[in-house]
Amino acid sequence: MAMVCLSDFEVYAKKYLPKTTWDFFAAGADDGTTRDDNILAYKRIRFRPRVLRDVSVMDVRTKLLGTEISFPVGIAPTGFHQLACPDGEKSTARAAKAMNVCYIASTYSTSSLEEISAAAPSSFQWFQLYIHRNRAVSKQLVQQAEALGFQGLVLTADLPYTGKRRDDVRNGFRLPPYMSLKNLEGAFEGDDCSEYGLPPNSLDPSVTWNDIHWLQSLTHLPIIIKGILTKEDAELAVRHGAQGIIVSNHGGRQLDGGPATIDALVEVVEAVQGRVEVYLDGGIRKGSDVLKALALGARCVFIGRPALWGLAYKGEEGLQDVLRILCDEFRLSMALTGKHFAGCFQLVMQRGYMQ
Repeated sequence: MAMVCLSDFEVYAKKYLPKTTWDFFAAGADDGTTRDDNILAYKRIRFRPRVLRDVSVMDVRTKLLGTEISFPVGIAPTGFHQLACPDGEKSTARAAKAMNVCYIASTYSTSSLEEISAAAPSSFQWFQLYIHRNRAVSKQLVQQAEALGFQGLVLTADLPYTGKRRDDVRNGFRLPPYMSLKNLEGAFEGDDCSEYGLPPNSLDPSVTWNDIHWLQSLTHLPIIIKGILTKEDAELAVRHGAQGIIVSNHGGRQLDGGPATIDALVEVVEAVQGRVEVYLDGGIRKGSDVLKALALGARCVFIGRPALWGLAYKGEEGLQDVLRILCDEFRLSMALTGKHFAGCFQLVMQRGYMQ
């Protein structure tokens, strides 16, 4: 089967992954309305293309906090990559390095930070953090990530408690016994673990904006806040010293009924007024979706589920295929709208259309 677009990888993954694994990756919270809206929202946005512009030479590169990437797509933090392929996050790291994009490694990886770093030395990697009640665990992870050469710290802000994912409940989802959260091994010894490999209620629901200062005391890494959907929180992120924002609703896996991320993007971009970089995840399925996000003010987008579909298809090679297709589609969409340079993208919204 020729893999022509990202939906081909989705079809393959759904067919060949165990049902409980597929359901875990695909799950949204409650009715899955926000998960589905992340995709549908892009279909409501239309381009206003310009013609007779010289697009004979295309430059799709951009920079994230000063580091250049080959095109404005990165790999979002998702957990449990060994459910998709045997090498798990090590394959993800190698694919990201091969394609020269940013990979955000999850706290809930099935490979350790050391393994991820060693799999793709000198590559562009950020570390995503969940803050646990045992703050010593979080402190150790942050300092370990910096020592290993990770270049950014991404704090997930939208998960004080885990959203209700109905299929996981119905399936009785649990990590296989041969698989573990490598970054947290030994951190919760003696505690019974939940379906996600951690003790119930191990996350700290008391985290507030004041904890950004605590993180800043632990590391020199730039801090990026993931999970922002409103201008009020965007302004607070800037005020508390964040250097980047990821507009995200956790793939629709947390609060059902919130906005699609592309719909929330403009509000956040207008609030920060260029003071910090703004990124987005959720719903990216085509290169034209990437273009729409950049046109509305995102510097870069991150993909979650499509990366897992690529791993399920052919591991590292499959993920490279996913990224390559997105890059080619993005380049074509740029050309067909009359744009040739992604690094200084400025499209103007006019009556809901992009020029």
